[in-house]
Amino acid sequence: MLLIACAAAGARAQSFGLGAKGGMNISGYAGGNMQSKALVGYHLGGMLSFGFGRVLSLQPEVLFSTQGAKVTTNGKSETLRTQYITLPVMLKLKASGGFYLEIGPQFGYRSSERIPEQSFSSFTRNLDLSAGMGMGYQSGAGFGFGARYLAGLSKAGDFSGRDISPDFKNSVIQLSLFWMFH
Repeated sequence: MLLIACAAAGARAQSFGLGAKGGMNISGYAGGNMQSKALVGYHLGGMLSFGFGRVLSLQPEVLFSTQGAKVTTNGKSETLRTQYITLPVMLKLKASGGFYLEIGPQFGYRSSERIPEQSFSSFTRNLDLSAGMGMGYQSGAGFGFGARYLAGLSKAGDFSGRDISPDFKNSVIQLSLFWMFH
C-alpha cells in the first residue's frame, strides 16, 4: 500500500478537492483485562483529495475525534474519554456510480482526556497509531457518507500499578457525512 501511495504522490494529480467532514464515533478498548462497553462520541474536521485517474485518490484528513469506553473494574463503572487530533491518510479506490473502498493509516495525538476520580497522572499515551478501512458513497455534487473501522496498532494505556492492564488498544467505528468541493 505504501508503494502505491508513493507512486501516486509522485504522479501529477488530475483532480483536487477540499472538504468538510463530521459524524459519529462508536469506540471501545480491545485487549487488556478490562470489561468495556462502547462509548458514543463524534469526529469533525477537514479533508483534501488528490485524484489520480478515475479510480484512485489519496485523501489526507485532519479530525478532532472523541473516543473512549465505559469500563467496569472491581464492580465500579466509569466513563473514560480521550480527545484526539487525528490524521488519517486514506488510499481510495473508486467504483462507478460513486461508491468507494478506502484503506490507510491514522496517526493520533491526544489533546485531552477526562477520567473520573483523576487517580491517573495520565491514562492514555500521547500518540496513537491505527489502521483504517472503510467504504462509502460520494455523489457527483460532492456530498457523501462513509463508514470506517479503525483498529489500534499501538498500545493506548499509559499507567502502572492499577487493577487493570494498560495493554489495550483503541477500536473505533466512524460513521460520517461529508461534502467535497472540487
